[in-house]
Amino acid sequence: LGLLRKTALILQIALVVKSDGADPIQAFVIPHSHMDVGWVYTVQESMRAYAVNVYDSVVEELSRAKHRKFIAVEQEFFRLWWDSAATKEHKQQVRQLLTEGRLEFIIGGQVMHDEAVTDMVDDILQLTEGHGFLYETFGIRPQFSWHVDPFGASSTTAVLFALAGFNGHLISRIDYDLKETMQRNKLQFVWRGSPSLGEQQAIFTHTMDQFSYCTPSQLPFSNRSGFYWNGVAVFPDPPKDGQYPNMSLPVAKDNIHSYALTMVKNIQQRAAWYRTRHVLWPWGCDKQFYNSSVQFQNMDPILEYINQHGEQFGVTVQYATLGEYFQAVHQSGLTWEVRGNQDFLPYSTEPFQAWTGFYASRNVLKGMARRASSQLHAAESLFVRYCVSFPDGPVPKEWALQKLRDLRWAVSEVQHHDGITGTESPKVADMYLKHLTSGMTGVEELTINLLSLSQDADSFDFTQEPGEQIVVYNPLAWNVTTYVNVTVTFSMATVYDDKGQPVPSQIQQAAESVSTYDLFIVVSLSGLQHRRYFIRPSASPSGHDSAHAARTVTFQRQSVSGRPPKTTGRRLLPVMNECYKLMVDQDTNLLHSVTDLQTKGTVRLTQDFGEYHSNGDVSEGPISDNYIFSTNGTAQAAYKSVGLEIIPGKIVTEIRQYFYREEKEEDYVYAVYTRVPVGFKGMMPCHRIEQSYRVGPLVVNREAVLRTTTDLRNNKTIFTDNNGYQMQKRLHRTFTNNTVARNFYPMVRMAYLEDELTRLVFLSERAHGVSGQSEGQLEVMLHRRLWNNQEWNLGYNLTLNDTSVVQPVLWMMLGTRAAMSELYQKGALALQHRPVVIIAAGTVPFRHSKNLRQMSALPVVLPPNLHLLSLSVPGWHYSSNHTKHLESMQQGGAMQPDFKRVLIRIMHLFEVGEDPVLSKPATINLKEVLKGLGEMTSVEERSLTGTWAAGHSFRGVREYFSITISPKEIRTFFISFK
Repeated sequence: LGLLRKTALILQIALVVKSDGADPIQAFVIPHSHMDVGWVYTVQESMRAYAVNVYDSVVEELSRAKHRKFIAVEQEFFRLWWDSAATKEHKQQVRQLLTEGRLEFIIGGQVMHDEAVTDMVDDILQLTEGHGFLYETFGIRPQFSWHVDPFGASSTTAVLFALAGFNGHLISRIDYDLKETMQRNKLQFVWRGSPSLGEQQAIFTHTMDQFSYCTPSQLPFSNRSGFYWNGVAVFPDPPKDGQYPNMSLPVAKDNIHSYALTMVKNIQQRAAWYRTRHVLWPWGCDKQFYNSSVQFQNMDPILEYINQHGEQFGVTVQYATLGEYFQAVHQSGLTWEVRGNQDFLPYSTEPFQAWTGFYASRNVLKGMARRASSQLHAAESLFVRYCVSFPDGPVPKEWALQKLRDLRWAVSEVQHHDGITGTESPKVADMYLKHLTSGMTGVEELTINLLSLSQDADSFDFTQEPGEQIVVYNPLAWNVTTYVNVTVTFSMATVYDDKGQPVPSQIQQAAESVSTYDLFIVVSLSGLQHRRYFIRPSASPSGHDSAHAARTVTFQRQSVSGRPPKTTGRRLLPVMNECYKLMVDQDTNLLHSVTDLQTKGTVRLTQDFGEYHSNGDVSEGPISDNYIFSTNGTAQAAYKSVGLEIIPGKIVTEIRQYFYREEKEEDYVYAVYTRVPVGFKGMMPCHRIEQSYRVGPLVVNREAVLRTTTDLRNNKTIFTDNNGYQMQKRLHRTFTNNTVARNFYPMVRMAYLEDELTRLVFLSERAHGVSGQSEGQLEVMLHRRLWNNQEWNLGYNLTLNDTSVVQPVLWMMLGTRAAMSELYQKGALALQHRPVVIIAAGTVPFRHSKNLRQMSALPVVLPPNLHLLSLSVPGWHYSSNHTKHLESMQQGGAMQPDFKRVLIRIMHLFEVGEDPVLSKPATINLKEVLKGLGEMTSVEERSLTGTWAAGHSFRGVREYFSITISPKEIRTFFISFK
């Protein structure tokens, strides 16, 4: 009997031996735990149920056996564990494991960020926050990515990782049919994510095969899942007896061969899809390794068994880090196919599962995340000015830095791929909103205190006057003339600047309130400059200096259901500024056309709202949910009548359109408020038509889109941005199934359509889904409310029954392709970073003597093709000299934050060849540009997140403070001031 068993074993092994005599397959078994910073459970719930146990048990088990390894990915959980749960022994073990290279931090950001709906600024922030902690604490710098779960892959992410010093990038979720094609030896390539940067910032990219990041769990010899011996995590608390659901069959003498055979077959299947004899075999999945002891105790003998029979199997296996796998592939010496900057969006898993719905899920959260980012951007630059020009100021720097760090953490956290995407459960969405709100409140308090220090000695003193003071801050490093809107409770006012001179202003009844008014104030500010204004209310107009009192003109409500086309266009009403003439059709109360007054070209342009009707019953067909958009047809008109008001003004003319579901209904569900700036000839506001929308609450299983229909002949082709960094051309594609949903794309900052002469641009302050479903048309999905009976969605409460009213903003720009190329990037930034308005009422906690010197308010201005991407005091205490930093870490001791080191990033906005002038490299002298902050004494170039020295340009920068920035470059520096 024993001989028969031995013969059967040899035959089974022979069945999986490679017959081509090739070298053995080398499998790199990479233990990992995918730990979502949110999704179904809050961060606090996850820490309690499993995350603390992951790090406790991993460091203990790796310390017990020298051959074991593990990769750690998201930093938020690790940092929380390090600061609140890790023992002194655990911390010593972590440092030792890092020294031995057996614990490897991958990505190193706070989260594994989404790639479709995040802005590049926030991707950089969360990466920088994690990298700063890792370098400051351990002196390590991650070199590889592990983007296994974001829903599609952006070429901008590849660029950012290359700029951060990464040597390898790993992605997984791409279109199912594309992955099937790429599994013919095309899963690995060199990705040149930017056409302007080219090979300068290319990165080797590995695409995971069809098994993705989870271990194949089906066992032919057991009805339990395989290779997950610790089972499935239990919430809210780990079971006291240590018995978890779905624990794999323990490895024993009678099944070890079956386990080994299952693993070897999977390794060989994967090896056929790659060019080298190295196979990346991820061991883990969501919420794994909370009991690392049982995991390694079962896997250790399997690996040993396979290696003992390696010659027969044709496979060797070893625990590995991701870095070891990439190093082995690199040493193969192969030449790799080069991929251009085309991204992997959108993403579908099946013919009827297009993951394009999340581009618009939880619009409120998407908007708050971006507002928080903008507020942080402004406060960071103010704090730099304070630290440099007012080092002895009354605002405690430690207190201020903590306020900034709290908001940095919250903004970083929500970039998670189940955060800003809107794909989380309601309680997790509430967690993100709570953290953002708390951080924003703290930073607003800091901003008020910093701006209270800025009054010039020769400013006009309004302290004895009745009224209110505001401070307006321009967070952009360009000169800006625009208007700000202040909500007031009085119907008449006069506005004065800080010299006591009257300022042009306009006041009108607010759109959605009978008790408040919109006060528009024209402001002119240099880069990073703030000014005070005084608002004096009055009972009646007090001369020509008073705010222009704009009056509302109401038009007859129009029914539009079933209207024959010939009854439109007879009564057109013009609304004009110095750049555009908008025609409003009084037969429909809709826009009719827009004329570019520079070229005299007219575009027929109508806007309205449509709704996709979604299925919620899985027995009836494909469904829409948080992630997926699925529809059987085109969007249906969401209204039957339209109301119209126009408020002619001297600063803004406003068109208010109200859309009613029924002809005689009193309450509108949709509204568009279109503001046409007046009197800004030759300035940016002249070129934008500002629109804000009111959408909701929606009926269940409706997905709302703004439809802009034009006579532009664009062949249904649109252009959308990749995370605000670069544009992607989106050709309309036809599929056997699901064509509508698979032609939606993410719009983070901008989208446009064009013909040979004209470009129509939309700029956005939050992410949306966009599509070109018809010729000359652009749909922007603004809101979704869904419910379905799919068991998985119901179990995790992921049905997106979003009853909110959303109020997003889009700016519309129209002109020649050349004119729009010059304006749209700056326009997007002007929308994202509108002037900050602070009501200077009440008291601030940190007072200072008027005899002390004031905080500098001198401007900082960059050329028009360069953008001040970041200006902050990170607070890190590490030495920028790597050797010195490692030495100081060994010495130990508490370190204080460094308030003298300033991090600055400058970005070139234009692509090569995009504009004949602005696409040229720009040379600036940093010392000259930043003299408005103080006298700069030193500068050193760094990697994107600041942890690597970029030594190639030290000498020129140090000696002359002069730098040249080429198209699409992002240059990062540490600078210090006298």
